[in-house]
Amino acid sequence: MSAVAAVFAAALLASSCSAQKTVVILGDSYSTFAGYVPEGNAIWYDSNAKPDNDVNAVEQTWWYKLCRKARLKMLGNDSYSGSTVCNTGYGGADYSDRSFITRMPQTLGYRAEHPDIILIFGGTNDSWSNAPIGELKYEGWTVEDLKQALPAYCYMLNYYKTYAPDTRVINIVNDGLKPEITEGIVEAAKHYGMEYLRLEGIDKGSGHPSIKGMQQICDAVAGML
Repeated sequence: MSAVAAVFAAALLASSCSAQKTVVILGDSYSTFAGYVPEGNAIWYDSNAKPDNDVNAVEQTWWYKLCRKARLKMLGNDSYSGSTVCNTGYGGADYSDRSFITRMPQTLGYRAEHPDIILIFGGTNDSWSNAPIGELKYEGWTVEDLKQALPAYCYMLNYYKTYAPDTRVINIVNDGLKPEITEGIVEAAKHYGMEYLRLEGIDKGSGHPSIKGMQQICDAVAGML
């Protein structure tokens, strides 16, 4: 975790001294902001608004808004722009250096205690990159399985079920994904007894949530807490 991100984790919502629940995020570009994710993780959002996207302040992000709204204490945000859940990325490249399944252990290492809530917001790049989808698989994963979106997603949820059984895991599913991925995430969450949230009608610019879209995501997640 970078020094800046560490300061962020300690300072975010300092005004909410009565915060009772702790949260960690495992995400992709939708959950990034420059200086607020581990050092070396690629970001999409920063202080410069994009030509087609108006988000240019961390206070506008869905997760910052959520922590304020739901009085959550952020332990860490391990988000990486462009990352896939599985180990296959754009153009069939090896993404094992940045995949969700590679980064997931870090989400349990920010503090001695496990977070009360883990928010997983992935699958978008698996869909956009045309990574192999595969089939749902709940045990006996091979190296090849982990190059495919659905078996890798199951592998990830199994990890949290095994190592953080008392943590509430909420799977946030972006709108506009390939149906097989959306349905697969939902079925995997059900299998492991975890929660899921299917987003609908999120306002976006350049394929990423706008200020309005960020608020929509915040409100949707807050409605589950």
